[in-house]
Amino acid sequence: MNEDYAARQNWLGIMAKAPKGRVANLLDATMMPPAFTWLRAPEVGSTMVQARAGATGAPFNLGEVSVTRCALTLATGEVGHAYIQGRSKADAEAVAVVDALMQTAAAPMLQTAVLDVLDAEQTAKREARAAKAAATKVDFFTMVRGED
Repeated sequence: MNEDYAARQNWLGIMAKAPKGRVANLLDATMMPPAFTWLRAPEVGSTMVQARAGATGAPFNLGEVSVTRCALTLATGEVGHAYIQGRSKADAEAVAVVDALMQTAAAPMLQTAVLDVLDAEQTAKREARAAKAAATKVDFFTMVRGED
């Protein structure tokens, strides 16, 4: 896997986990979205989610989840893609625009103003959830009764 592929996979993952409307809000606060042409207009569908029993067992189909996907191209030729959970076409469009812009000279600005902000919010949310879970942790121990 090359470095560009891994970086793109990372920023698309961060945006896919963002709350509804958050990517569009951050993009609008950062810059005016550029003109683009649809390669695939936003469309809503569903995909099967798989799980594993105990995280190690054989995979099984857990159920379906709604997803929205789209693809666009900027006037300068960069192509942006989006696959997000949910039914928000506007959110998919914003993710695809940021994906395309991350392949331009605007990448450092978007990294700071959009992706780093989203990553920090997601990290804080994970840490808060972990702290809440740690507060309810119970340590079990075995006592030896001395009867042999």
